[in-house]
Amino acid sequence: MGKTTTAKVSLDKDMAFEAEVNGHTFMIDADEKVGGKDRGPRPKPLLLTSLAGCTAMDVISILRKMRVEPDEFYIEVGANNTEEHPKHYDSIKLIYHFKGKDLPREKLEKAVNLSQDRYCGVTHMLKDVANIHHEIKIDD
Repeated sequence: MGKTTTAKVSLDKDMAFEAEVNGHTFMIDADEKVGGKDRGPRPKPLLLTSLAGCTAMDVISILRKMRVEPDEFYIEVGANNTEEHPKHYDSIKLIYHFKGKDLPREKLEKAVNLSQDRYCGVTHMLKDVANIHHEIKIDD
């Protein structure tokens, strides 16, 4: 059996909840249309943050093993939300942004592909319910 992760959400007030994940706390809240007060992110977009964070950590770890260190690195994530309930993301696009001089595209592509195809557990969980695409952009 694998390592157990614990998470807990506790009602604070209105539609805001204090979330605790392995000892780290933050607020989540609903949209104002349904009684929220914008005291924190919505739960579904946090999935996109989890996806970006998971693959970003993979990519940087892999690149460092290849002795490649970008000056800047970030990932933008966009997703299509369905109109019908249960509303969910059916398409997700990750854009990997790298900045630095003489970054070897083939190593960047290899790191991204290894993350997406083999290592990122969040991608693995989402790929059966959403079409996940990615793009790599390099600025020097």
